[in-house]
Amino acid sequence: MSHAAHIVGWGHTPFGKHDALDLEQLLRDAALPAIASAGLAPADIDGVFVGHFNGGFVRQDFSGALAALAIPELRHVPAVRLENACATGSAAIWAALDAVRSGRLKRALVVGLEKMNTLPKAQIGEVLLRCSYVKEEGDTPGGFAGVFGQIAGAYFERFGDQSDALAAIAAKNHANGARNPLAHMRRDLGFDFCRQPSDKNPFVAGPLKRSDCSLVSDGAAALVISAEPLAGASVPAVRWRASTQVNEYLPLSRRDPTRLEGAALAWQRGLAAAGVGLDDLHFVETHDCFTIAELLEYEAMGLAPQGQGARVILDGVSRFDGRLPVNPSGGLKSRGHPIGATGVSQHVMAAMQLSGTAGDFQLPGARLGAVFNMGGAAVANYLSILEATA
Repeated sequence: MSHAAHIVGWGHTPFGKHDALDLEQLLRDAALPAIASAGLAPADIDGVFVGHFNGGFVRQDFSGALAALAIPELRHVPAVRLENACATGSAAIWAALDAVRSGRLKRALVVGLEKMNTLPKAQIGEVLLRCSYVKEEGDTPGGFAGVFGQIAGAYFERFGDQSDALAAIAAKNHANGARNPLAHMRRDLGFDFCRQPSDKNPFVAGPLKRSDCSLVSDGAAALVISAEPLAGASVPAVRWRASTQVNEYLPLSRRDPTRLEGAALAWQRGLAAAGVGLDDLHFVETHDCFTIAELLEYEAMGLAPQGQGARVILDGVSRFDGRLPVNPSGGLKSRGHPIGATGVSQHVMAAMQLSGTAGDFQLPGARLGAVFNMGGAAVANYLSILEATA
C-alpha cells in the first residue's frame, strides 16, 4: 500500500452570487480546468468525490450523480457525495485520499460546490443551524452567527474585550482578499470600518458585527489527486506531508466554548505526523467563518496561550508580511464560504501558493503550508500539511 498522495491539478470558480448557474454548471466550471491542468482527460478519472452540504438550499440531492450530467465522459465512473457540515469539502478530499493511498484508484477527482443564495437570509440561517446540536442550539437567534456570537461573548467575559483583535483579523483578510481574483468580496475595508459599528456594519450577534461574519456564497472548487506527480500536468504537484482528522462533542454545553480542544489536538497530531513545527510553515489557510474562530484557531495551533490569541494579529504575526501569514487568500471572510466548496477551495489556495501560481497574493518562497477546515463549531476538525515538490 502506498501512502503518497499529490494534488496534480485544480480548478476554482469565482465565489459570489451566481443565480444563473446551476449545480451542474458550477461542477463543470471547476472540474474541467482541474482535469486539464493535471494533463488528463475526463476518461482518465477513476473516481469522483463530491462535497455538497445542501441542507435545503436546492431541491436536488444525490449530487454525486450530477458529475456525469456535467461531464458526460464520467457517466460510468464511480461517484459519491459526502457531507460533514462546513468541513464537507475536506470530507470529500479525505475519502479520495483513502481511495488513492490504498491503490484502489489511480486518479481521483474531488469537487466541492454549493449554491446558498437560493433562500431568504432567515432561512439560510435556519439551514446552517442544522450543523449545531439542534436539541440545544437549534433555535439560536441569528443562526450560526448567534452560535459564534455566544462563543465570542463567553471569550470576552473571560479574557476581556477583544474587539480590536477581531476588527484587525477582518481587515487583514479583506486586504488579502482584495488581491485574489476568485474572492467574493475584493474590497479592503480597513480597520476603522471593521472596528466601529455603523449602519453598514451593525452588530449581528453578541459582540460580532457584520464584518466579523463570512459571506453567503455560491461557487465550486476541484482537485485531482494522484499517488504520483503526472508528467503531463501544467502545474507543479503538491504533496501531502500529513492529513489529520479529530472530532469533538457536538453540543457546546459539553465543552469549554472558549477553547477549541479538538482543533488543538488535530494540530498537535498533524504537525507531529509531518515532522515539522509551526516555525517551519510558510502560511496557513484556516477556517475563519467568523473572526472569533480565527482568533481561537491561533490558540489551537499553538501561536499563543489560551486567552492571548489577540496578540498574534495585533503584533502582526499573521499578517501577509508577518512571520506566519494566515489566510493570504482572504480566507472565508473575504473569499466566501459556499459550504461544500470551502474545504476544497482552501486546498486549492494552498496548492496555488506552493506551486508559485497565486499571482497577486503569492507569498515569496512558500514551500510548506497548512490547511485547517472545520465542520460546525470546531466539531469535525481537518488538518492538511502540504509541501511543494518542484
